[in-house]
Amino acid sequence: MDERALVLGGGGAAGNAWLIGVIAGLLEAGLDATLADLVIGTSAGATAAAQITGGTRPAELYAAILAAQAPRRTDPARPGGGQGPVRPAGSHMETTGAIIAAARDAAGMRRGMGAWAIGNAAASDASVPARWRATVASRLSGLDWPQRRLLITAVDAQTGEPAVFDRHSGVDLVDAVAASCSSSTAHGIGARQYIDGGYRRNENADLAAGCARVLVLSPFGGRTRHPLGWGMQLAAQVGELRAGGSSVETVFPDGNSTQLFGANALDPALRPPAARAGYRQGSALAGQLGAFWH
Repeated sequence: MDERALVLGGGGAAGNAWLIGVIAGLLEAGLDATLADLVIGTSAGATAAAQITGGTRPAELYAAILAAQAPRRTDPARPGGGQGPVRPAGSHMETTGAIIAAARDAAGMRRGMGAWAIGNAAASDASVPARWRATVASRLSGLDWPQRRLLITAVDAQTGEPAVFDRHSGVDLVDAVAASCSSSTAHGIGARQYIDGGYRRNENADLAAGCARVLVLSPFGGRTRHPLGWGMQLAAQVGELRAGGSSVETVFPDGNSTQLFGANALDPALRPPAARAGYRQGSALAGQLGAFWH
């Protein structure tokens, strides 16, 4: 058991940028997190995981975020924050909050989220799935699964069962990432429909069980909206990993950038400041994390 795992949690458009910034800052300061034996990505972290394993160096990904012209603000009610008419972020939070409150357990919550997302998909314009898939494809460095171990999480919208995709799953990388980022509108893959992997667990760090060292980057700072008794919070995942013999380090946004990861985390205008904040953190933490990672 000497493998290293890099876990990239969800966090919207701002979270993706922060993750890329942290990884680029770490590398610039001498710690290459992209050399992990296993990379696990969830939601925005799924996009980042596919990006850093796709052949483009973190510095290039970071520079692209800073250079990109901010698009029109995204719609929280569209898959993964896809482009569309703006609706208040509060309505999304209120709806998902009501589903969580009505559920007796995590499995019931996932089924409720799935039913809601399937309904949203049925009510959407017929062109939405293809446009969403094209949007995801445009964000990736490569469209093929890497040879290294990459796990992308999702949830089966019809059954509520967690799903974990890899290069042996028979699912295209683009579809795996699109499913993992579909927070409110189900994404179809064949006969099945899937929703955001964050409805399994926001970071899904427990999938790194068996790895000697696990580095978790969590844009939402390990927070959870679910009852602690469900065990979905990062603290529970870390406890499970450490009980299994893994050494775990977690990185959260610092006090100067936590305001970027609230209800408006899907706003693409937050990407440049989030990336810069992550880069500063990564550069500062590389020395502290060096002994752990190497």
